[in-house]
Amino acid sequence: MQLDRLDISILRQLQENASVSIQELGSRVGLSATPCWRRVKRLQKEGFIRKQVALLDAQLLELKVNVFVHVKLKAHSDEVLKKFEESVATIPEVVECYSVSGDTDFLLRIVVADVATYETLLYKKLIQLREVGTLNSMFALRQVKYTTELPITSGPTPR
Repeated sequence: MQLDRLDISILRQLQENASVSIQELGSRVGLSATPCWRRVKRLQKEGFIRKQVALLDAQLLELKVNVFVHVKLKAHSDEVLKKFEESVATIPEVVECYSVSGDTDFLLRIVVADVATYETLLYKKLIQLREVGTLNSMFALRQVKYTTELPITSGPTPR
């Protein structure tokens, strides 16, 4: 599906504040409420809007430590990869997991309260995963930039 300028404008506005009313959203993008609502529903149905969430403040929740973990697996069969991905999906502290190129197989972002909590997670969960060969942990010193907003410049090209 080709996105037009109104669709892109709606997506940008919703990325900035998903709790805005349909009336306000329509006003911001130059539509009345009903056509704006229809477009939002279509964007949801077609998967451009996966879900709407509240972004929480990790510092206020005392989740102050971000750990980036490079994971190298023991083997690379489809079964091993699938099992690792399924296992990681069940660990709430793992907030992001990427299959990556290079010297490691996966990059995890883990959010915890402190280093001691990470150490417990490391020994009780991560190194217990049979598929894991090696783990290399890096602790973020400070967050320089963080955003959930995607850099939308235009819509997808028609197929």
